[in-house]
Amino acid sequence: MTPRMLDCGDTAFTVEFGNLISPALLAAVNALDAAILRHRDDPALAGIIETVPTFRSLTVIYDPLATSREILESALARLLEESGDAAAPEGRQWRLPVCYGGEYGPDLEHVAAASGLAVDELCACHAGAEYAVYMLGFLPGFPFMGELPPSLQLPRRSEPRVRVPAGSVAIATGLTAIYPWESPGGWHLLGRCPAPLFDASRAAPALLAAGDRVSFEPIDEATFVSLSADCEAGRIDPQRWCITGAERS
Repeated sequence: MTPRMLDCGDTAFTVEFGNLISPALLAAVNALDAAILRHRDDPALAGIIETVPTFRSLTVIYDPLATSREILESALARLLEESGDAAAPEGRQWRLPVCYGGEYGPDLEHVAAASGLAVDELCACHAGAEYAVYMLGFLPGFPFMGELPPSLQLPRRSEPRVRVPAGSVAIATGLTAIYPWESPGGWHLLGRCPAPLFDASRAAPALLAAGDRVSFEPIDEATFVSLSADCEAGRIDPQRWCITGAERS
């Protein structure tokens, strides 16, 4: 894996690790991102404003009045050697509630028929897997997560919806996601999650981050309505769904 440095205007460049969606590339991206964070006090990295991890690359945004691309590329070359020998940083682990089917998952029965599963089997299959957050994009806080179990991997809908409700849990190709805002969308809707995925008032507005791991817990409609009301009123901290070390064991 030989990373490439790609042009991205006069205030950014992209370190591209490959052209696939894979756990290995995700690990390489997250390892470099973590190495930059560890060494932010290094004068050679002065001027970095932000890093943006994606499926297979890391974009570095910098202040051209404080540094140059040549200086940063030289510094990153050293970090790439360091991160290449290091294990990928362990992200947080989440167990998010989902109400499957009904008005919250209008595509559930269609997906079950297409996959050859009963509806209950489909819900258990989707909730029973653990997904890596590959990247955030499309909308603020929108997590692209994979890999879906093979039986659930379907192409996008032939006709996208004009409006997908906020919180919708959806699948397409080998990925699953949660819509943090109402928006158009062409993914298959299986259910809805009450957790607010983006809140500008939080120190870290996006709930999830690249490298996190997510699993789902099925809930009934009454529980969904109750949790949604509590989240909207600020009575629930969504960090409650982040699994601690004690809970993992």
